Amino acid sequence: MKKYVMELSMTCLLLVSFYFLSREAAVVSREIRQENKVILIDPGHGGMDPGMIGIGNLEEKGINLSIAMLIRDDLEKKGFRVVMTRTGDEGLYEEDCANKKAQDMQRRIALIREKSPVLSVSIHQNSYQDSSVKGPQVFYYEGSAEGRELAESIQKKLNEELDVQRPRMAKGNTSYYLLKRSPGILAIVECGFLTNPEEAAKLKTESYQKKAAQAVSEGICEYIEKNK
Repeated sequence: MKKYVMELSMTCLLLVSFYFLSREAAVVSREIRQENKVILIDPGHGGMDPGMIGIGNLEEKGINLSIAMLIRDDLEKKGFRVVMTRTGDEGLYEEDCANKKAQDMQRRIALIREKSPVLSVSIHQNSYQDSSVKGPQVFYYEGSAEGRELAESIQKKLNEELDVQRPRMAKGNTSYYLLKRSPGILAIVECGFLTNPEEAAKLKTESYQKKAAQAVSEGICEYIEKNK
C-alpha cells in the first residue's frame, strides 16, 4: 500500500513538473518568436521641424516623441524588438542639407527599408481650423489591405482606451509621403488635435500619453496575433 502511494505521489509530481516546464517553454518560445519580429516606431518631426504648433505654442514633435518612447517600452516588455527613427529632439537630416525636410522623410523610408520591420507606426498629432474637432485618427495606404487591418486595429483600441465620444474609423490615404513610399506595412497615428483646447491639455500630461501609447501598443499586438 505504501509503495502504491509513493508511486502515485511520484507520478503526480512528475505530471506537475511537466506542466510547469511546458508552460515555461511556451513562454520562452513565444518570446523568441516576438524578438524575431522587428517593429519600427517613428516619432514624427524633430529638430528644426516642430510639426504642428497648437494651443499655447504646444509643439507636436515633443508629444510625438514622448508617446513613441512609451510605445517602445511597452512593446519591449512584451518581447518585441523595436527600432526607433529617433530617440531625441533631432531630425534625420544633415545640417548643411539644402532641403532638410525632404532628406528627413527619405531617411525615414530608408530606415524602414533597411530594418525590414513586420510593421511600422508613425506617431503624429492633428490640427484643424475648427477648434471643436478632436479625437484620434489612424491612416493607412488606401491600396494596402494589411495597412488597413493594422490601422483599424489601432483605431479601435484608441477609441476604447481614450473613451472617444465620437469614434472615428481608420481612413485610407494616397497622398502622405510615408504611406506612399513605405516598402512595408505602415500606419500613421494622429493621437489627437492640438487645436482643440481640451485635447491639447490632455496630450501634455503623462497619464494621457500613457493611455494613448498603451492603446497603440495593444492595437499592434492584436494585429500581429491575428496574422501570425
